[in-house]
Formats: sequence, structure tokens, C-alpha cells
Amino acid sequence: MSNKKSFLAKIEEIILMQTKPDYMDSYEKVNDLIKERLNAQEKPPKSALFKSTYLNGTQIFHYGNSQSKNLIVYIHGGAFINEIGFQHHFFCSYISKKLDAYVISPVYPLAPKHSCNETFNQITDLYKSLIEENKSNGDNKNNNYNNSNNNKSIYLMGDSAGGGFVLSFCQYLKTVNLPQPDKIVVYSPWVDISMDDSPYDNESDPILGEIGLREIGKSWAGELDTKDYRVSPLFGDNSGLAPILIFAGDNEIFYKDILKYYEKLKEDNVDARLVVGSGMFHIYPLFPSPEASEAFKELKKEFE
Repeated sequence: MSNKKSFLAKIEEIILMQTKPDYMDSYEKVNDLIKERLNAQEKPPKSALFKSTYLNGTQIFHYGNSQSKNLIVYIHGGAFINEIGFQHHFFCSYISKKLDAYVISPVYPLAPKHSCNETFNQITDLYKSLIEENKSNGDNKNNNYNNSNNNKSIYLMGDSAGGGFVLSFCQYLKTVNLPQPDKIVVYSPWVDISMDDSPYDNESDPILGEIGLREIGKSWAGELDTKDYRVSPLFGDNSGLAPILIFAGDNEIFYKDILKYYEKLKEDNVDARLVVGSGMFHIYPLFPSPEASEAFKELKKEFE
């Protein structure tokens, strides 16, 4: 990938800098946000453009054709405190069309009202259902996720906090004797919510901040230690994981932790590939730019 940042990426970075959440760099503001969310009434997210259904009480957004040969389960980011956003919807829609994939994105419990344990239980139930339905070869015509006559390839994909969750979840699958997905794809994953490896480069990241992340991470961990693998996959066992593709920008706050995680994957003999956007920001492949187009070419290789 070129070392010269495109004009569009530069403009996007400036806009992101101007709209960076103020709670990311302030103890007072992030704790005010946590208190506000604790007292807020929870409502299911809505979208005028994309349909959602419910499976065992879990709201799931759908993108693409359920007859497609590839099934992507997409866990959205948002620092475990923000709902699925338009950027996630449009990205899921885009990849469903370009990759001949059926994409589903579950709405999961968020901090601070909920912690990771609830989300693990919810996503585990969903994953079990998908595995069982996939084995059925589509004999059940009322099946929402596997209407084809052949088994689908199942991909787990996520960005930022969702990417970190995907990695932790795949480590967890080994402990409950559930199969790995066919492949794992993560964008700028949050692999260490303890944020203990200070100092982080807060100034260059146009989206995230160490202070806000650390406080939200504690809330997400709940009763768990922030270095428990279920919230920080950097400290988990990677042996036996499915092949992993990681995207990261070298101008994001998570970059050095992602590098450490990638090195651990190689040490554990995991089939892993890291694609680094030179000069690029957090989750850059989700924003339209020449750099994102190059990243998509790398993603497409996993589906060939």
C-alpha cells in the first residue's frame, strides 16, 4: 500500500478530528456519559433502509441474499457503549454485494448497563443456531440464515470493539467445544481493554482516546479483570484459531497493541495476515477512500 495518503483520506481524517467524541479525552465527561447511559431507557436500534428480525430474543440486521454461499456474522464496533451506526450498515451492505455474502449483524448488550458475560451468552446461542442450521443443508425451508442446498462458509467479522470481541469469542469457542468459523476478519481490533501499555498516541488518533477507552473498558469487563481474555484477547490462548486477517492503520491508538497481538498469533502458529494502512486512522477500511479500496482487495482474497 502506498505511503502517500490520498486527498480523500486526509479530508476524512480532518472531519473525524473535528467530530471526535469529547468523552474520549476526559475522565469527567466519560464518567458523565456512563452515568447517563445507566439511567437511559434502552430501545432497539432502527433503520429505515435495512431490515431486522429477532431470533431467540436477539435483534439481527440482515444484508444481502440469504442464498449466498458465504455467511458473515458481523459484530459492530462502538467502544462497547454505542449502538450499530450507519457506517456499519452501509459497510455490511457493501460487502454483502461485493463478496456474494449474506451478512447478519446482531444487536448485543452494551456497557454500562451490561457487561461482556451477557454478550458472550447471547452470541454463543446465535452461533450454535447458525452451526446447527448449516449442518441441516437447508432442509428447513423456514430457515432464516441457510436457505441454500449447500453448507455455507461462515466468517466472523468485526471492527474495533467488535473486532476484539470476535477474537475473544473465537478463543472462547475452544473452551466450550464449538467449532471455529471458517475464517476471522477484524478491523482495528481492541485487543487490550486494560490500556496498560501507556503512553498511547492520543494526539494522532482522530477517533479514540486512552482516557475514555480505559473507563469504558472497566465497565465492559464488569467483574472480570481487564486482562481476562474474554475482554482482552491479547492475553488469551490463540492455538487452534481459524485463519485470521487483521486490518490496522499505523496512525491509530490501537496499533502497537495490534502488532503485539499479531506477533503472538505467529508464535502460536496461527495462519494470520496483517494489512497495515500507512498513515491511516482507526477502522479506515470502513470509510470510502483509495486506501479502503486497496484494503477491500485484500479482503476479497479471503473469499476466492
